[in-house]
Amino acid sequence: MQTVAENRSFGGVQGVYKHASETCGCDMTFAVYMPPQAAKGPVPVLWYLSGLTCTHENAMTKGGFQEHAARHGLAVVFPDTSPRGEGVANDDAYDLGQGAGFYVNARRDPWKPHFRMYDYITQELRGIVEGMDGIGAAHGITGHSMGGHGALTIAMRNPEMFDSLSAFAPIANPTASDWGRKQFSAYLGDDEGCWAGHDSTLLLEERGWKGDLLIDQGASDQFLDLLKPESLAKAMAAKRQPGTFRMQEGYDHSYFFVNSFAGDHVAWHAARLK
Repeated sequence: MQTVAENRSFGGVQGVYKHASETCGCDMTFAVYMPPQAAKGPVPVLWYLSGLTCTHENAMTKGGFQEHAARHGLAVVFPDTSPRGEGVANDDAYDLGQGAGFYVNARRDPWKPHFRMYDYITQELRGIVEGMDGIGAAHGITGHSMGGHGALTIAMRNPEMFDSLSAFAPIANPTASDWGRKQFSAYLGDDEGCWAGHDSTLLLEERGWKGDLLIDQGASDQFLDLLKPESLAKAMAAKRQPGTFRMQEGYDHSYFFVNSFAGDHVAWHAARLK
C-alpha cells in the first residue's frame, strides 16, 4: 500500500493511501483520519461513503469530520466512489460510470470487470482498514446521497459488520427513481427482482435495522424528487423502526449541508460505538 499523503489535523493524522485492488482490477485510493487517541490504543471507526461525482477527497476536505472525530476519538474512512483509470469503463453522463459506482457489483458488460464496489467496501477495503494500527473492532457507517444509499443498504445487508448507521440525504428509493433505475439497469440488468437488495426503503420494509437510525435531509434540497425521502420515512413508520428522521429547513444538497450536521452524526455514532 502506497502512502500518498499524511497531514497533521486536530492532533491526529489525515492520511491518503493507494493500493492495487484485486476486486476492482485497478488502483484504488482511499483516505483515513486517525484521531490522536489512536496513538494510545484502538479506536472505533466511522465509514463515510460519498455521493455522485465524488472521490475520497470531497468529504475529507469539505465535510469537516476531523475536528469532531478528534473530539470523540473516532477514526473516519473515506473510500472512493468507483474504480478509475485507463481501461475502466466510463460514460459521458455524470451519474453513470466513473464516480457513480452506486455501491453494487455490476453483472453486465462493460461494467462487470471493474465495478464491484459492494465487495470492495465490505471485503477488500474492510480487510485493509482492519489491519491498520489503531483500528478497533466497532464500526459505524454513514454517507451522503449515493453514499447514503450505500451506507443504508450495506449495513442492512451486513448487520454483523456495523454497529451504528446514519445517512445524509440518501437516495432512499432508487428502484423508483432515475437515480437508481438507470444505474441498476446498466449495472445489474433488467430483472428488477435483483434491484431490491440495493434499495434502502425496500430493505427496511423487509429486514429493518438492528439499532436506531439517524437520517438528515435538507428541506430545500434541489434533488428531493430523485432522493424520495418520504418513501424511507414511511417505511420507518410502517416498520416501527427506532430512529430520527430530520427535515432540516433551508438546507440544500451541498457539502454545506453535510458540514453543518457532521458534528451531530459523529457524536451520535461515537455514543453507540463506545
